Amino acid sequence: LLNKNSGLEGLAGSNDMRIIRGLINKGDQQAALAINMYVYRIKKYIGAYAAAMNGVDAILFTAGVGENDIEIRRLICSDMEYLGLQLDENENAAAGSRIRAVQQPHSKVKILVVPTNEELEIAMQCFQLAIV
Repeated sequence: LLNKNSGLEGLAGSNDMRIIRGLINKGDQQAALAINMYVYRIKKYIGAYAAAMNGVDAILFTAGVGENDIEIRRLICSDMEYLGLQLDENENAAAGSRIRAVQQPHSKVKILVVPTNEELEIAMQCFQLAIV
């Protein structure tokens, strides 16, 4: 039950960010709470790892949400200037199919959007297993 029906799904009724965003646009407070908690947890992990590693060189956004959700990236990077993160809103909003930097030029931390290619990764791992 906790593995399948908690987190975003438990709060908003879905774990699909497009559906949750639609619910928020209709005024659904539970969906807004779900997004706020999602962002809060990610920011908490960034802070914890920054402390454990004595700083941050880069933050990477990848996979479905990290790659495609401009607003989630903006929310995660907001109020993180004390760690050196400074998101460039224009770069963040620009589309792209390659690795791209979305930080401001004077940001101390690189903020990168990294497209994934899960099919290629699976094929490469299968190939490695086949030649062993």
